[in-house]
Amino acid sequence: MTRHRTVRQIVATTDVHSSFVNTAPFLTHLHALRPTSLIVDCGDFFEGSGYYRLAHGTVERDILLKLYDVLAPGNHGWPHHFEPELHRLTVCANAVDATGQALFRRLHTTRIAERRVAITAVIGQQAFNAIPAEHRADHRVTEPVQALRKVMLAHHHEVDDWILLSHSGFDEDLKLAAACPFFEVIFAGHCHSTRYGPVRVGDTLIVKGRELADGYAIATPVGQGWGAGTTRFPDRAPTLVPAELAPLEAKIGELRQQLTAVLGPVTKTYRHRTPDRRDLLLDLTARLRTGLGLDAVILNETVLRPVPLGDTLTLGDLLAIEPFDNQLVHAHIPEDFRKNIDGLLAYLTEQAGPLITAPAPLPDDATTVLTTDYLASTYLAGRTHAAGLLLSQAVKHVLTAPAQGDTR
Repeated sequence: MTRHRTVRQIVATTDVHSSFVNTAPFLTHLHALRPTSLIVDCGDFFEGSGYYRLAHGTVERDILLKLYDVLAPGNHGWPHHFEPELHRLTVCANAVDATGQALFRRLHTTRIAERRVAITAVIGQQAFNAIPAEHRADHRVTEPVQALRKVMLAHHHEVDDWILLSHSGFDEDLKLAAACPFFEVIFAGHCHSTRYGPVRVGDTLIVKGRELADGYAIATPVGQGWGAGTTRFPDRAPTLVPAELAPLEAKIGELRQQLTAVLGPVTKTYRHRTPDRRDLLLDLTARLRTGLGLDAVILNETVLRPVPLGDTLTLGDLLAIEPFDNQLVHAHIPEDFRKNIDGLLAYLTEQAGPLITAPAPLPDDATTVLTTDYLASTYLAGRTHAAGLLLSQAVKHVLTAPAQGDTR
């Protein structure tokens, strides 16, 4: 921490997901808060837009290194937290390797308004399971409550107050607050809900900042306790960002220009709409099945994001709708589910969210399906071979190629 900073509060972002459409207010406001604020993030700063797809995390890394003090790892961008400079900023109490050794620092201590404050973090089991299997092959997570109690017992004599950065979901954080009443504030992440708080459980406040770089949560010592709330970033910022951030803003501007490239006219079905991702996936899975002559297709709804469309589809639109660079692959259905397709779908829904299948229901005798490389490697029995098609290419075809009887 630099000498000129007198930290009086904690400012927490979460689930930014590389959302840099309007970065000037985001960058400028965090820069202005930094002299008096500890700036933290609750995970998933990476992945989720064309900015990440084009720059491969370099923009996110620069922002975190210039403006942030402490990071919690999320399921998106997990490998980036092992890069040396970001690893030094990352804390997590319950992430370990195959031998049980901690993957990150378990604790960050600092002074805020003359209080000795401990900041730790956890990642929930569901969030951890959502990390692509190849990125977490030798990693594990332990039970969060036990991990947090262990850290507290080891360091309780060193600090006055405890703060948690959680990438588990708001409902899980309510349970954590009840089980770990020694926390003054829990900053929530991962849940993508409209529930922001603050909600009080005993003496603990649970609060979540607005996602996608729209806002942040804030916590401040008040009397013998803490207060917490949320706010949005200003709609507008000064014309010029601070000098030290100008090269970063220029780089983002260059990427923004690349994302304006037009890929084609939007078909009448989706023009001037924000496509419902379920409707779009129903259209997509039906076309994939008939076009490729497949027995079965399984996709999860969260593979796409709702994005408003106009007359033309831009590269930015497409990479915002399908931000995760999924490849379509043929995959084996696990042996345990070969005679229990309903059980397979229930399992996948629990792990990955609502599903879209073609046909619906799936045939009982299906042994392979077309799906994403993520579902294939994480929850199914592995891929048999690639389909030679990116999910984004299939989405582009649906959005720009008119359906039968559709006129432009």
